[in-house]
Amino acid sequence: MTAVGSSIEALDAVTIAGRLPTRWRRVLLFGDRGTGKSTLARDVAQLIAGRTSVACVGADPGLPAFGLPGAVALAEWHGAWRVIATEPLCTLDAGRFRVPLLGAVGRLLRRATAECVLVDAPGVARGVAGAELLAGLAAALEPDVVVVLARPGAATPLEAELAALAVPWCRVACAPESARPDAATRARVRTQAWDEHLASGVAARIDAAALRLIGTPPPLDALDAWTGRQAALYERGRIAAFGEVVRLHDGCFELRLDRSASGDALLVRDAVRRADGALVTAPLMSAAMTKIVGSPRPSGRAVGFDVGPFGLSLVNGVFGDPLVLLRMRGSRRALLLDLGDSTALSRRVMHRVTDVFVTHAHFDHVAGLQWLLRARMGSVVPACRIFGPPGLHGHVAGSIAAVRWDRIGEAGPEFVVGEVHAGRIEWVRIKAGAPSASLPAQPVRDGEIVSEAAFSVRAIELDHGIPVLSFAIESRGERRIRKDRLAALGLSPGPWLGRLKRALTHGETASVIALPDGRTATVAALANDLVEGTPPVRVVYATDFADTPVNRAKLAAHARGADALICEATFLAADADQARRTQHLTARACGEIAAAAGVGRLVPFHFSKRYDGAPRLVYAEVGAACAGVRLLTGEG
Repeated sequence: MTAVGSSIEALDAVTIAGRLPTRWRRVLLFGDRGTGKSTLARDVAQLIAGRTSVACVGADPGLPAFGLPGAVALAEWHGAWRVIATEPLCTLDAGRFRVPLLGAVGRLLRRATAECVLVDAPGVARGVAGAELLAGLAAALEPDVVVVLARPGAATPLEAELAALAVPWCRVACAPESARPDAATRARVRTQAWDEHLASGVAARIDAAALRLIGTPPPLDALDAWTGRQAALYERGRIAAFGEVVRLHDGCFELRLDRSASGDALLVRDAVRRADGALVTAPLMSAAMTKIVGSPRPSGRAVGFDVGPFGLSLVNGVFGDPLVLLRMRGSRRALLLDLGDSTALSRRVMHRVTDVFVTHAHFDHVAGLQWLLRARMGSVVPACRIFGPPGLHGHVAGSIAAVRWDRIGEAGPEFVVGEVHAGRIEWVRIKAGAPSASLPAQPVRDGEIVSEAAFSVRAIELDHGIPVLSFAIESRGERRIRKDRLAALGLSPGPWLGRLKRALTHGETASVIALPDGRTATVAALANDLVEGTPPVRVVYATDFADTPVNRAKLAAHARGADALICEATFLAADADQARRTQHLTARACGEIAAAAGVGRLVPFHFSKRYDGAPRLVYAEVGAACAGVRLLTGEG
């Protein structure tokens, strides 16, 4: 028997198979993502299948080696893994939902009748989540050995927890080529598996009142939050069907299920189809956040929505300080629109923020600067850019000057601050604990203050008694690989497709790409054969400006045809006098501007707290003024 805590770097599938089933009958495969646990399980099964029966529980709902995404499965080896039982989880996140995952794994193990049983653990092997998963899986399986896969030279994950199990374990060096697929590849693979599962699915319509909603379902009044959610239908505690919510309409769930079934409970968590059809995790920036905007919310409740390649979150809801987090699909990069109270955003999120766009420096729009300063202490590179109206240099420098930085050394937060003037941006580099430095001014044409490969930003000035900026963020359009053409040309997917997309993004059409079959081709030729484009997507953000003909005309032109307009609707028309005194919009004016601009969707926000108990009054007034514009509320 292998000693507890031993390290056998040379142990491989052949050695493990040689000890099954005489010395080991139950094996837990544990380790970080991308260390080859699923490959090892398959190789071991192939080696022992001729002399004994073998089963495996695939416990990774995010990218399972067999079975369905959003579920864990029990399979037996018959030349390949053949799934015999599935436990839906409706999540791709093994760490967050580890308690229901462990329960599902336990139920599957009780159904395993093979002589040898493997558990392919999810790749969560760090922190509290990893420790609890390790202990829970060991308790459910009662393994003869825990095989820990790790990269050569890397520390053994959770070594103290492994020793505490009092179960023999050995460390195995994973293959050098083992790697976790990137996020885009994971999403593509899991989406393809889910699409294939539902290809012959059946439609069902069930009264919401007849179902118990279990898991972590969105509120029933947040209609858009339900669209695309993975869902499992249960009847008397047993799984009846697995599928997804097409929509929630007129008090009924319209579902696409993998079989005809009735039920009395619907399990829903955070696995959802994105607008482009990809199966992903619904964005959660706080425990209170939901997938969509518009459902009437208490003050401070965060809400979010997707527009093309952008995932947006009204971090403080429709009543709190203005702060919109914009995340770019397929990238770790994030932008902030305004900088109100930002304490709901984690330090990790703040580290991903590369640009902040401030409309003006009233307190509720810049109060979050202090948390941004604290979150970015240390070696966060590159320096965050902050754009705003004239006077912004002083506001940022003043916030930094309010703190003593005598012990920070070189680790002070650093910003490149750009004041947007007519026809130019005046830049200053400001670093805590160091003198400020002026940088060359940047000329601006047609209001374009940012022009990058992935997106651009334009700004216009509105009047709020002081200059206020409105921002339009526009994607460059997405490029997608045509799978039918890829197959027709006999080409297999791989890293070369990423190189092709990057070359196209940077305009390098004459570059040569090496293909999997040994041939080469220019980027231009490959693009013509394989790539199709999607149109740009534009989101406009506008808040805190007076209801004047000039402001209306400027914003309507700025937002013309935008896919989404995020616009303040601060007061009801009945309080128009207060709106005039404070130079804010009424809900009616917000709707009228959106209608004049012909926007695709309107997201009203920045409601006065006087309506905190009755947000539907604001939504109703906005909606009455913009018939034909999709208004994102919780009412569809």
